[in-house]
Amino acid sequence: MGVDIDPEVKVSGLSIAMRQMTEISKAISMDCKILILDEPTSALTWQEIKHLFKIIRKLKKQNVAIIYISHRIEEIFEIGDRVTVLRDGKVVGSRDIENTGQSELIQMMVNRELKEFYPQRSVKIGEESLCVEELSSQPKLEDISFSARRGEILGLTGLMGSGRTELALAIFGVDPIDEGKIYINGKECKINSPRKAMQLGLGYVPEDRQLQGLVLKLSLAKNISLTNLEQVSSKGMINFQAEHKQAEKAIKDLRIKATGTDQEVRNLSGGNQQKVVIGKWLACQTDIFILDEPTRGIDVAAKVEIYNLINSLADQGATIILISSELPEVLGMCDKIMVMREGRINGLFESKKVNQEILLKCELGVE
Repeated sequence: MGVDIDPEVKVSGLSIAMRQMTEISKAISMDCKILILDEPTSALTWQEIKHLFKIIRKLKKQNVAIIYISHRIEEIFEIGDRVTVLRDGKVVGSRDIENTGQSELIQMMVNRELKEFYPQRSVKIGEESLCVEELSSQPKLEDISFSARRGEILGLTGLMGSGRTELALAIFGVDPIDEGKIYINGKECKINSPRKAMQLGLGYVPEDRQLQGLVLKLSLAKNISLTNLEQVSSKGMINFQAEHKQAEKAIKDLRIKATGTDQEVRNLSGGNQQKVVIGKWLACQTDIFILDEPTRGIDVAAKVEIYNLINSLADQGATIILISSELPEVLGMCDKIMVMREGRINGLFESKKVNQEILLKCELGVE
């Protein structure tokens, strides 16, 4: 697979991307005749994806049949021969790749035409709400400085291991900061825990929603109330009626598809699980949202709903830091794009004045 992993390391200690590559390696090692890959690239960088595609093409030449399941339409057109679209548990139709286009596939997937995959918005950017100065957290981050304003969507991208998630964790008080300052609304703040970050109006949607963002065996209502138990409690006792009322509002506002507030979140779709993670931060009056891969592993229709939600939050004056490995996503959604490389900021661009090629070169450190 061309991956540098110590075979003695426990899988639980690997990054999401390395876990994914390990799982793919295990499947390939079985010398199978039919290989089913379910969202194999959801946590991989573009370099790892290209390497995986080389392996897939090699397996095709060896007469291995491959069923490739993905929400990333561009991958289907690069690696596929035929495509079958499923919607609501039923087959909508099948097409030969060479005789179809992306717009037709999207229309089949969502049962309507999506004229604007990345919704357009016109927002007046407000004053600075978050400022980071010369932040360092050794050995992962060094001399990070940037600012974000109200109503702004600031994109953060970079190759796997560039420090994107580590920066989010440092700002949110999960990882310690060795040097540097953080200002919230112009005031210097010492953020040494997630609780402190929450008190200052920060919310963090992690890249692994099932492991870090949700308690899967708990109900939708209990997950929504996790960040603001004080609002649904009295004298140390939870008011279950208030808790369910809060969850009902989230279901309505975010259009969460669930059987009710008592449904366990592990039984929701990926897109609806992500809405629950975002919903719990909306319930506690968050002003600054750090969204780490918010559309990973969800379908096209759910992505558009998440995009609309992000735009709506920005329209209401929230500050959004959107971390994504998908360059079309940051280009389509963000006002500015910050590129990280080896724990440093390697470039800052206005999204309207940059393209994928420039961003990739910046990620790789190529002039």
